[in-house]
Amino acid sequence: MATTDWQSDLRARGYRLTPQRQLVLEAVDKLEHSTPDDILAEVRRTAGSVNISTVYRTLELLEELGLVSHAHLGHGAPTYHLADRHHHMHLVCRDCTEVIEADLSVAEPFATALRERFGFETDMKHFAIFGQCAKCGESAGTDRADRAGSA
Repeated sequence: MATTDWQSDLRARGYRLTPQRQLVLEAVDKLEHSTPDDILAEVRRTAGSVNISTVYRTLELLEELGLVSHAHLGHGAPTYHLADRHHHMHLVCRDCTEVIEADLSVAEPFATALRERFGFETDMKHFAIFGQCAKCGESAGTDRADRAGSA
């Protein structure tokens, strides 16, 4: 069970798995790409007295300990997910806001070019590429064809 792993990970670093930490970890695990507000709503289903500052402090500690990580998928709050599942970059559709997880190997030629040309090491896990997903692209193409046909 994942909880045992979290308990071991925290103990190895000199921390306890408090009820609040466990609830935040469980919420991040369940929700995957979630904002602190999403995590708070999920935690409050079990513990109504938890507040947003507790969630932020807990996320900050869990990120420092390498258990969660975040990415910026647009304006506003970052989204959090378990660090051991964060070996991907994010493709964000500007139209429907769908987030597609793409394997980091897709960006390796780009990362290599940045390293060779500029001596720049990328952290692609925090990287989001904005564009249009296939479904929205098809819909936009159909809309353009409909407008052209009625002209």
